[in-house]
Parts: sequence; structure tokens; C-alpha cells
Amino acid sequence: MAKRKVPSSTEAHAEEDSSSDSDTDMLDVDFEWFDPQPEVDFHGLKTLLRQLLDVDSQLVDISALADLILAQPLLGSTVKVDGNETDPYAFLSVINLQEHKEKPVVKSLIDYILRQASTNTALSPVADLLKTLDNTAVGLILTERLINIPSEVVPPMYRMLLEEITWAMEEKEPYDFSHYLIISKTYREVSSKLNDGEDRPQKKKKKEDSKQVFYFHPEDEILQRYAIAHGDYTYVKEEAEGQADAKRAFQDLGVKAQGHMILLEASQGEATVKALEDFLQPS
Repeated sequence: MAKRKVPSSTEAHAEEDSSSDSDTDMLDVDFEWFDPQPEVDFHGLKTLLRQLLDVDSQLVDISALADLILAQPLLGSTVKVDGNETDPYAFLSVINLQEHKEKPVVKSLIDYILRQASTNTALSPVADLLKTLDNTAVGLILTERLINIPSEVVPPMYRMLLEEITWAMEEKEPYDFSHYLIISKTYREVSSKLNDGEDRPQKKKKKEDSKQVFYFHPEDEILQRYAIAHGDYTYVKEEAEGQADAKRAFQDLGVKAQGHMILLEASQGEATVKALEDFLQPS
């Protein structure tokens, strides 16, 4: 049985057709929230984790990470539209970095986060905190959704996570976190190589890339208001040639993805989720 069910509308891009007056159609769907199910969610979860970590997913044992998430089925949620036996369209879960720090996949994640946090002074509090994991319980929040899945599915996942953490603590489970660290991603617009003429001088061909940061996850703007630290970092792995153009989706400029971290004090959890609900959920 679903944990929650909410009707919603989402956009679907229409095929090019001279008789079409619109680029998008609206589809009415019923989103359902479920507990993670090891028997059915493994492959769908791996797909979403690869999307979240982008090119740097090559540096993480995605199968082991998915197994760890699915090993705690009473914590976190998946979002589906065709019943529990289908692949998730979105997920959210939390991993206790202190509890699992000796597991190879978590150890590699901690090393990766420390290395990336050291590249941006705005993320110094993240690095400082992770160096004290022997005495600090940090919850690593991982969440992702497929393109065109509306952001309205996010607040219920965070709300249910807070409730589940409370219930787990009542049962003396190790989820009494001091902080939450959210791994996300943002992007910048870059000049498209598809529009560059190969015979043009390089000086004229090169356009200045935008410094403005855009969000794959609109909720990150709200989360940052309550954060003690947040910032971007460049991925370790290089994108394949033309990858920025492959992600540009209905715009002239290419899309250069980058990692993003948000560090929150656990005491701000309730206020943060309430702000998400006010901002993202339909009235």
C-alpha cells in the first residue's frame, strides 16, 4: 500500500508536428509514495543515483550504494505512478555517515566529499564536520527525480523522512543526527559547440560562459536559506565531448553540470520542511 497518493499534472514534450500549436502537453497523473523495496527498486534506484552524481558516478560503487539505501526500507521514500512493482520516478533517503563510515562505499563517498569540499572555501564547514565523524552523526541525504517530474513531489518526501527519523529514534535506532548534508547538482550555461563554425577564428568563436548558477532542483534555493554552508564544486571526471550540448534541452546554450552541497543543522529540519511545503506544494 502506498504511504501517500496525490494527483498532479506534469508536462510532456510533444513530437514536432506542423499541426501542433504547443510544444508541451499536460498529463494528469497520480503520484504515490512508497517505502523503498529491495525486490523491485534496485535498478531504478541505480539509474537515479547515476543521474544525481553525474559523471562522478563512475567514482562510486553505485550498486553498493543502492543496496545500502534499500537495506533500510523503513527510512526514505520512492515516488511512482503505476504501483509499487514499477521503477521509481523519484527517491529520497538518508545514510548515517558515522554508523557506516567503515563500509567501502561510504568510505569512498566521505573521501570524495572531503576532496570536493576542499575546492571551495564556502564548503569548509562540510570538510571540518566530516573530519569529526567519530563524534558527530551526519545524515547524508540523497534525492533525485526524473526530468519533468514536478518539484511538488519533494516536500512530502522530506516530511515523511522527518517523521520516520523520529519513529526510528524512539526505537533507539542510530538516526539522532546533528547535521544533514545534501548532495545535489547545479549548472551553468556555456556556449554551444553546435553553433560554432569550425572555420571561424578561435578568438571570435569562443563566447564567454555564463557565471550565473541555475538549479536542477528548485528546492535547493529554499534549503540554502536555512543552511550553514552551501556551494558548488567541479566534477572530477571530465564530460565527454558534446555532453554540454546533449543536456541543453530546448535552449541555444549548452549546459555544464556541477556538483552542489548543502549543509543543514538537524535542528532546522522542521522549519526547512515547512518552508519547502509553503513554496512548492500547490494550494
